[in-house]
Amino acid sequence: MIDIKKINGNVCASKGFLSNGIYCGIKKNKEKKDLAIIYSNTLCSVGAVYTQNKACGANITVSKEHLKDGKAKAIICNSGNANTCNKNGVEIAKEMCKLTADVLNIDEKEVAVASTGVIGVPLPIEPIKNNIKQLIDNANHSEEHAKNAASAIMTTDTFMKEVAYEFEIDGKTIHIGGIAKGSGMIHPNMATMLAFLTTDCNITSEMLQKALSEDTKSTYNMVSVDGDTSTNDMCVVLANGEAGNTLIDKEDENYKIFCQALNMTNTYLSKAIAKDGEGATKLIECEVINAESLALARKIAKSVITSNLVKAAMFGCDMNWGRISCAIGYTEADFDINKVSINVGSKYGEMNVYKDGFGVEFNEDEALKILKEDEIKVTINMNCGNYKATAWGCDLTYDYVKINGSYRS
Repeated sequence: MIDIKKINGNVCASKGFLSNGIYCGIKKNKEKKDLAIIYSNTLCSVGAVYTQNKACGANITVSKEHLKDGKAKAIICNSGNANTCNKNGVEIAKEMCKLTADVLNIDEKEVAVASTGVIGVPLPIEPIKNNIKQLIDNANHSEEHAKNAASAIMTTDTFMKEVAYEFEIDGKTIHIGGIAKGSGMIHPNMATMLAFLTTDCNITSEMLQKALSEDTKSTYNMVSVDGDTSTNDMCVVLANGEAGNTLIDKEDENYKIFCQALNMTNTYLSKAIAKDGEGATKLIECEVINAESLALARKIAKSVITSNLVKAAMFGCDMNWGRISCAIGYTEADFDINKVSINVGSKYGEMNVYKDGFGVEFNEDEALKILKEDEIKVTINMNCGNYKATAWGCDLTYDYVKINGSYRS
């Protein structure tokens, strides 16, 4: 049994990493931080995944170029402006990297850059240029400064998304931690909105990239808030090797242990993102079990979690199972709907509402008590195989429209 335990902290739980976050002047609200740094003095192996949106942010273009050799030392990130669809976007993103590199005395290609916020508004470089030295000079390994970084990458998020775990490989204690942001414009097809992970595990860039690329399929790619794949989605993992374990350079038992810890980290952050959907009052988890294939299980789970009608029913505490069966039924895959059963539950209890293609009688008062909880689980039994998958989303509320109806203002 692998012992992986949750610990306090996030990106600075791993040895050798420093971070910070400050207000520099990009956001209108001076009470909200808008510039973050995460870095290691040791050159790191790096793994990264990016949005599949063709209208991607300039930070995606620059980071892909900088990280193509699998090595990096730092991540610089601003919030409040996505630096997307701007004529000088790439120039600004490169300048952010250069400013960071100059202060850290490293090569600018060792810097990944991220931006998040409103699209199509030019990002001024002056606030960053004027405050980058202060940001980096005051960075350290403390949990307080790690929280500053977690806060500085937020936009419409209502809480910080952070987590850290500890485990052992070869008798060496290893840490992995991360921060993420994401509340709206979130839909499967990449990784997450923004997620930055650090680990002191000694692992090659090739194995780190393989682990991350595979893990995102079952974590961040299974999250949907509103069906919109963002322009700036990006997940970066830095591994500086300071734990001193034997180098992981192949798919052995040590690699499997690392992958399990990575999955726990990404799963935690994925659920946090889904729960913090813009205007959301409920986290919705959809688990598909006993499917004929993993691909089928994932398709069904995502179909249900992205249905606006399902999301609206959850908000209204309406046990309208017909919307769930509808979302299952229009999924583009081959399966027998007459073998499917649906259960809906929460910490209050669970009930079967659909079986073998037909609705099941249930008590409306009991159903209301189940759906009034803030975490709802939909379990779909396909009864045709041994594969399973889970997706996460949230309810659709009046506040989602209010937030996004005036986002630019």
